[in-house]
Amino acid sequence: MSDSPNANSKWSKYKVEDDKLVRGEFCPDPRCGPGIFLAVHKDRKSCGKCGYTLLNDGKEAHKNF
Repeated sequence: MSDSPNANSKWSKYKVEDDKLVRGEFCPDPRCGPGIFLAVHKDRKSCGKCGYTLLNDGKEAHKNF
């Protein structure tokens, strides 16, 4: 085991700004909801549950809803 915390853990998806909890980007699909975060890749963000993909240039590449 490593000595440092895992950077991909759930706690790393949240931030506290001005005493308020801010969540990372989550899947907009109503079947997934706010508990499913988008995986961050080099050129896109994607949902592992439904396949929703958002390219870094702002275009949606794949949408199932």
